[in-house]
Parts: sequence; structure tokens; C-alpha cells
Amino acid sequence: MKEEYGSMGHPHTPTPLKHMHYFEYKNNILYSEEVPIEKIVEAVGTPVYIYSRRTLIRHYRAFDSAFQEVPHIVCFAMKANSNLAVLKVLADEGSGADIVSGGELYRCLKVGIPASKIVFSGVGKTRKEIEEALQAGILSFNVESPQELAFIDRIAGELNRKAPISPRINPDVDPKTHPYISTGLRENKFGISMSVALDMLKSIKDYPNIQVVGVSSHIGSQITKIQPFLDALEKLLSFVEEVRNMGLDIKYMDIGGGLGIRYRDESPPHPRELGEVLVPRMKKAPYTFIFEPGRVIVGNAGILVTRVLYDKVNEGKHFKIVDVAMNDLVRPSLYGSYHEIIPVVKRERPLIKADVVGPICESGDFMAKNRELPDVQPGELLALMSAGAYGFVMSSNYNSRPRVPEVLVDGDSFYIVRRRERYEDLIAGEEIPEFRKV
Repeated sequence: MKEEYGSMGHPHTPTPLKHMHYFEYKNNILYSEEVPIEKIVEAVGTPVYIYSRRTLIRHYRAFDSAFQEVPHIVCFAMKANSNLAVLKVLADEGSGADIVSGGELYRCLKVGIPASKIVFSGVGKTRKEIEEALQAGILSFNVESPQELAFIDRIAGELNRKAPISPRINPDVDPKTHPYISTGLRENKFGISMSVALDMLKSIKDYPNIQVVGVSSHIGSQITKIQPFLDALEKLLSFVEEVRNMGLDIKYMDIGGGLGIRYRDESPPHPRELGEVLVPRMKKAPYTFIFEPGRVIVGNAGILVTRVLYDKVNEGKHFKIVDVAMNDLVRPSLYGSYHEIIPVVKRERPLIKADVVGPICESGDFMAKNRELPDVQPGELLALMSAGAYGFVMSSNYNSRPRVPEVLVDGDSFYIVRRRERYEDLIAGEEIPEFRKV
């Protein structure tokens, strides 16, 4: 297991530790920090997402300290996890935010993230979202197309404001990751080609309500090699020099996020290793760098706990049926993603090969297929590891299942930071009309 990210002391003094997170066995019982998982389950039931505050802080500080030698802003990519309590932990550490919706902007402001540290990404910003971001005074819109630029200019004019923008460049760099989370290739929907962006910026005088403050790029997620980041940075630096030669004053260079984590046997670079490669190149550039880490901060800071309901064998095919489903964690069904699954209580048990499946009426409802795991029995608890990123935020009410609670652990205490939904929550906002008789 790789050394832990960061330190519990000063944010600029990373200390190697043996664990990636604060979920570990003590006397064969799984704990989060100083709290046994069983104690949390007794209070809130299953399934339940559990986050470690100590891990969140440690990972944030590790990333932040990796770039301490250059002016920078860490803008947490809150699409990975937007729970208010999680955001507040990061806000208290000084984090900004990378947002992709008006709802995410609302959450950021609610926990005290300064608008001056918020960048707005995404290809489909609506009028309402643009108005809200302008009124809040965000740092920058990462502009994804010439039409979007014109739209923002028009709305800013109507509000008598200057809209800060950073064209999002598509550098055509292969991040070597899952195609669904690749964002920096020309076939992806994100960003603008460098030639189109240059033409757009040459005509910036035609947009009186726009102020170009930076240039941005993002090549993908769960990237486990350093070279794609370096390739993208070099292309971006070259592009910005052309922009500066046009007389535009570029203050910020947003190089995105995407650094991967260990789910199974990946060996992603430590943030410090990424910094060691990128910082020497960054020092030569007169910009404030913006980073948009998400998964690397929260991924291994959360787990999803489930209870085994039934043990089923069909002609030799073994199934462990659990109470968590694809509506609670869609990543295995959507991406074929791997999450380590471990028993909450370690016992001497034979190993079997089984599918871990949920109650949803879909054959695609699985947490693992043909997984070798201890032969846990109905009533026992399992923990799905590395579930802090793209877990609850992608959950739904499919099959009219209430969404699960979220819990934040802090030392020997835990807090329910989102209660389990009730049946009445499922129909909130729905109405049965008075139908006319025919």
C-alpha cells in the first residue's frame, strides 16, 4: 500500500505513513478513525456512506502542499462529492471549488467557500446558472464554445457586469483512462481546439462585457500516469504565450484535475510526485495555477457499508445478495469499476467466488462479479472501499428506493450529515391532478 497523502501537522510538511486512509481493522473489527463501523450501523442502519474527516484533511493538505512553491488555488471538483459537511471540511482548509451547476454554486456559498475561489466548468451552462454565478462574483467561467462566450457576454451586459472567462482548451492529450471519463481528446465534448480558441480570442473586442482572466484545460479523471499531465501543461503554456502576444493579460492557468487513486492494483503518483515534475516548469511561468482535484481528495476518504441479505446458488453460480444496489453506487454497473469489498468483522471463513448483487430489478445491478471473498453469511456487514467519490452524488431513487444516509466521522465521534430518505421524501413535489371525466 502506498504511503498516506499529507500530514496531520502543518500543511506544508507531508509525512509518509503506511495507510491511505483512516479505515482499518482493530482486533478484527473495522473502524473509521476511532469509531467502530458496527456502532454507526446500529445508529443509522444499512446501506450507509461513511466519510473520514481526518482523511479528507490529510489528502487535501497533501495536494495543496505539493504545489506550495508556485502561486496556486486548489478548487475541489465538487462533482465528486457535494455533501455540505464534506465541503465545509475542505472550505475550512482554504479550498475553492470547481462547479458544474447552479446547485453546486449554491452549496459552495452555503458553506462559505469564497466566490473568488470558484470556477464554473461544464458545456451546458444555462441562463439562470450564468446569472447566479455573475451575481455571486465567481473567479471565472471555463468557456466551452464560441456560442457560450457570446451568451455569457449578452447576459453580463444585461446585468451590467464584466464576466471573467477562461477558454477551456482541448489539448488532444490521451489520459489513458476509461473512455467515459476522458475529457481531453478531440472526440470528447469538452473544450475548444486551440485554433478555434485563438480565433475566438482574436475577436474578443467584439464582446464588451467579457474579461479574459485565464486559460483552462482538463484531460480526464482517474489518471494514473504523470506524462499526460506534463503533455497537457506544455501545450497549455505554449498556447498561453500566443494569447499573451495578442495583448491579453492572462493571470490564471487552470490545468484541471484528474489524478487517480488506488481502487485495486493501480499505482497512481502521489501528489508530491506530480508536483516534483510539474512545479519546475510552472516556476518559469508568471501565472497563478488553478487545480481541480476531486477523486484524489475524497475517493479513499469514504466507504459504503451494506448488509448481506441472502446467500443464493444457481447450478453452482454463487450470489451474495446485499441491501445496497446500483441506485446507491452506480460505478460498477456504469463503468465496470472495481471496489474492494471487505467484511466489517474479520472471521476465519473459507474463500468463495461469487457475484455481489443488489435488490434492483436489473441484471446490471451488481457491486462485483466473480469476486473472491470470504463466505460471509446473511446478516453480516460488508464495506465497499474507496466509495467517497462519485458515490452518493450519482445515486438515485430508481425502484423507488430512498437514498441512503451519509455519516462523517471525526475522531471518536460521528455525525449524521444526511439522514436516510423516507417514503414521503420520494413523492415530495409530486401531484395527482383532478382528472376531467370524459
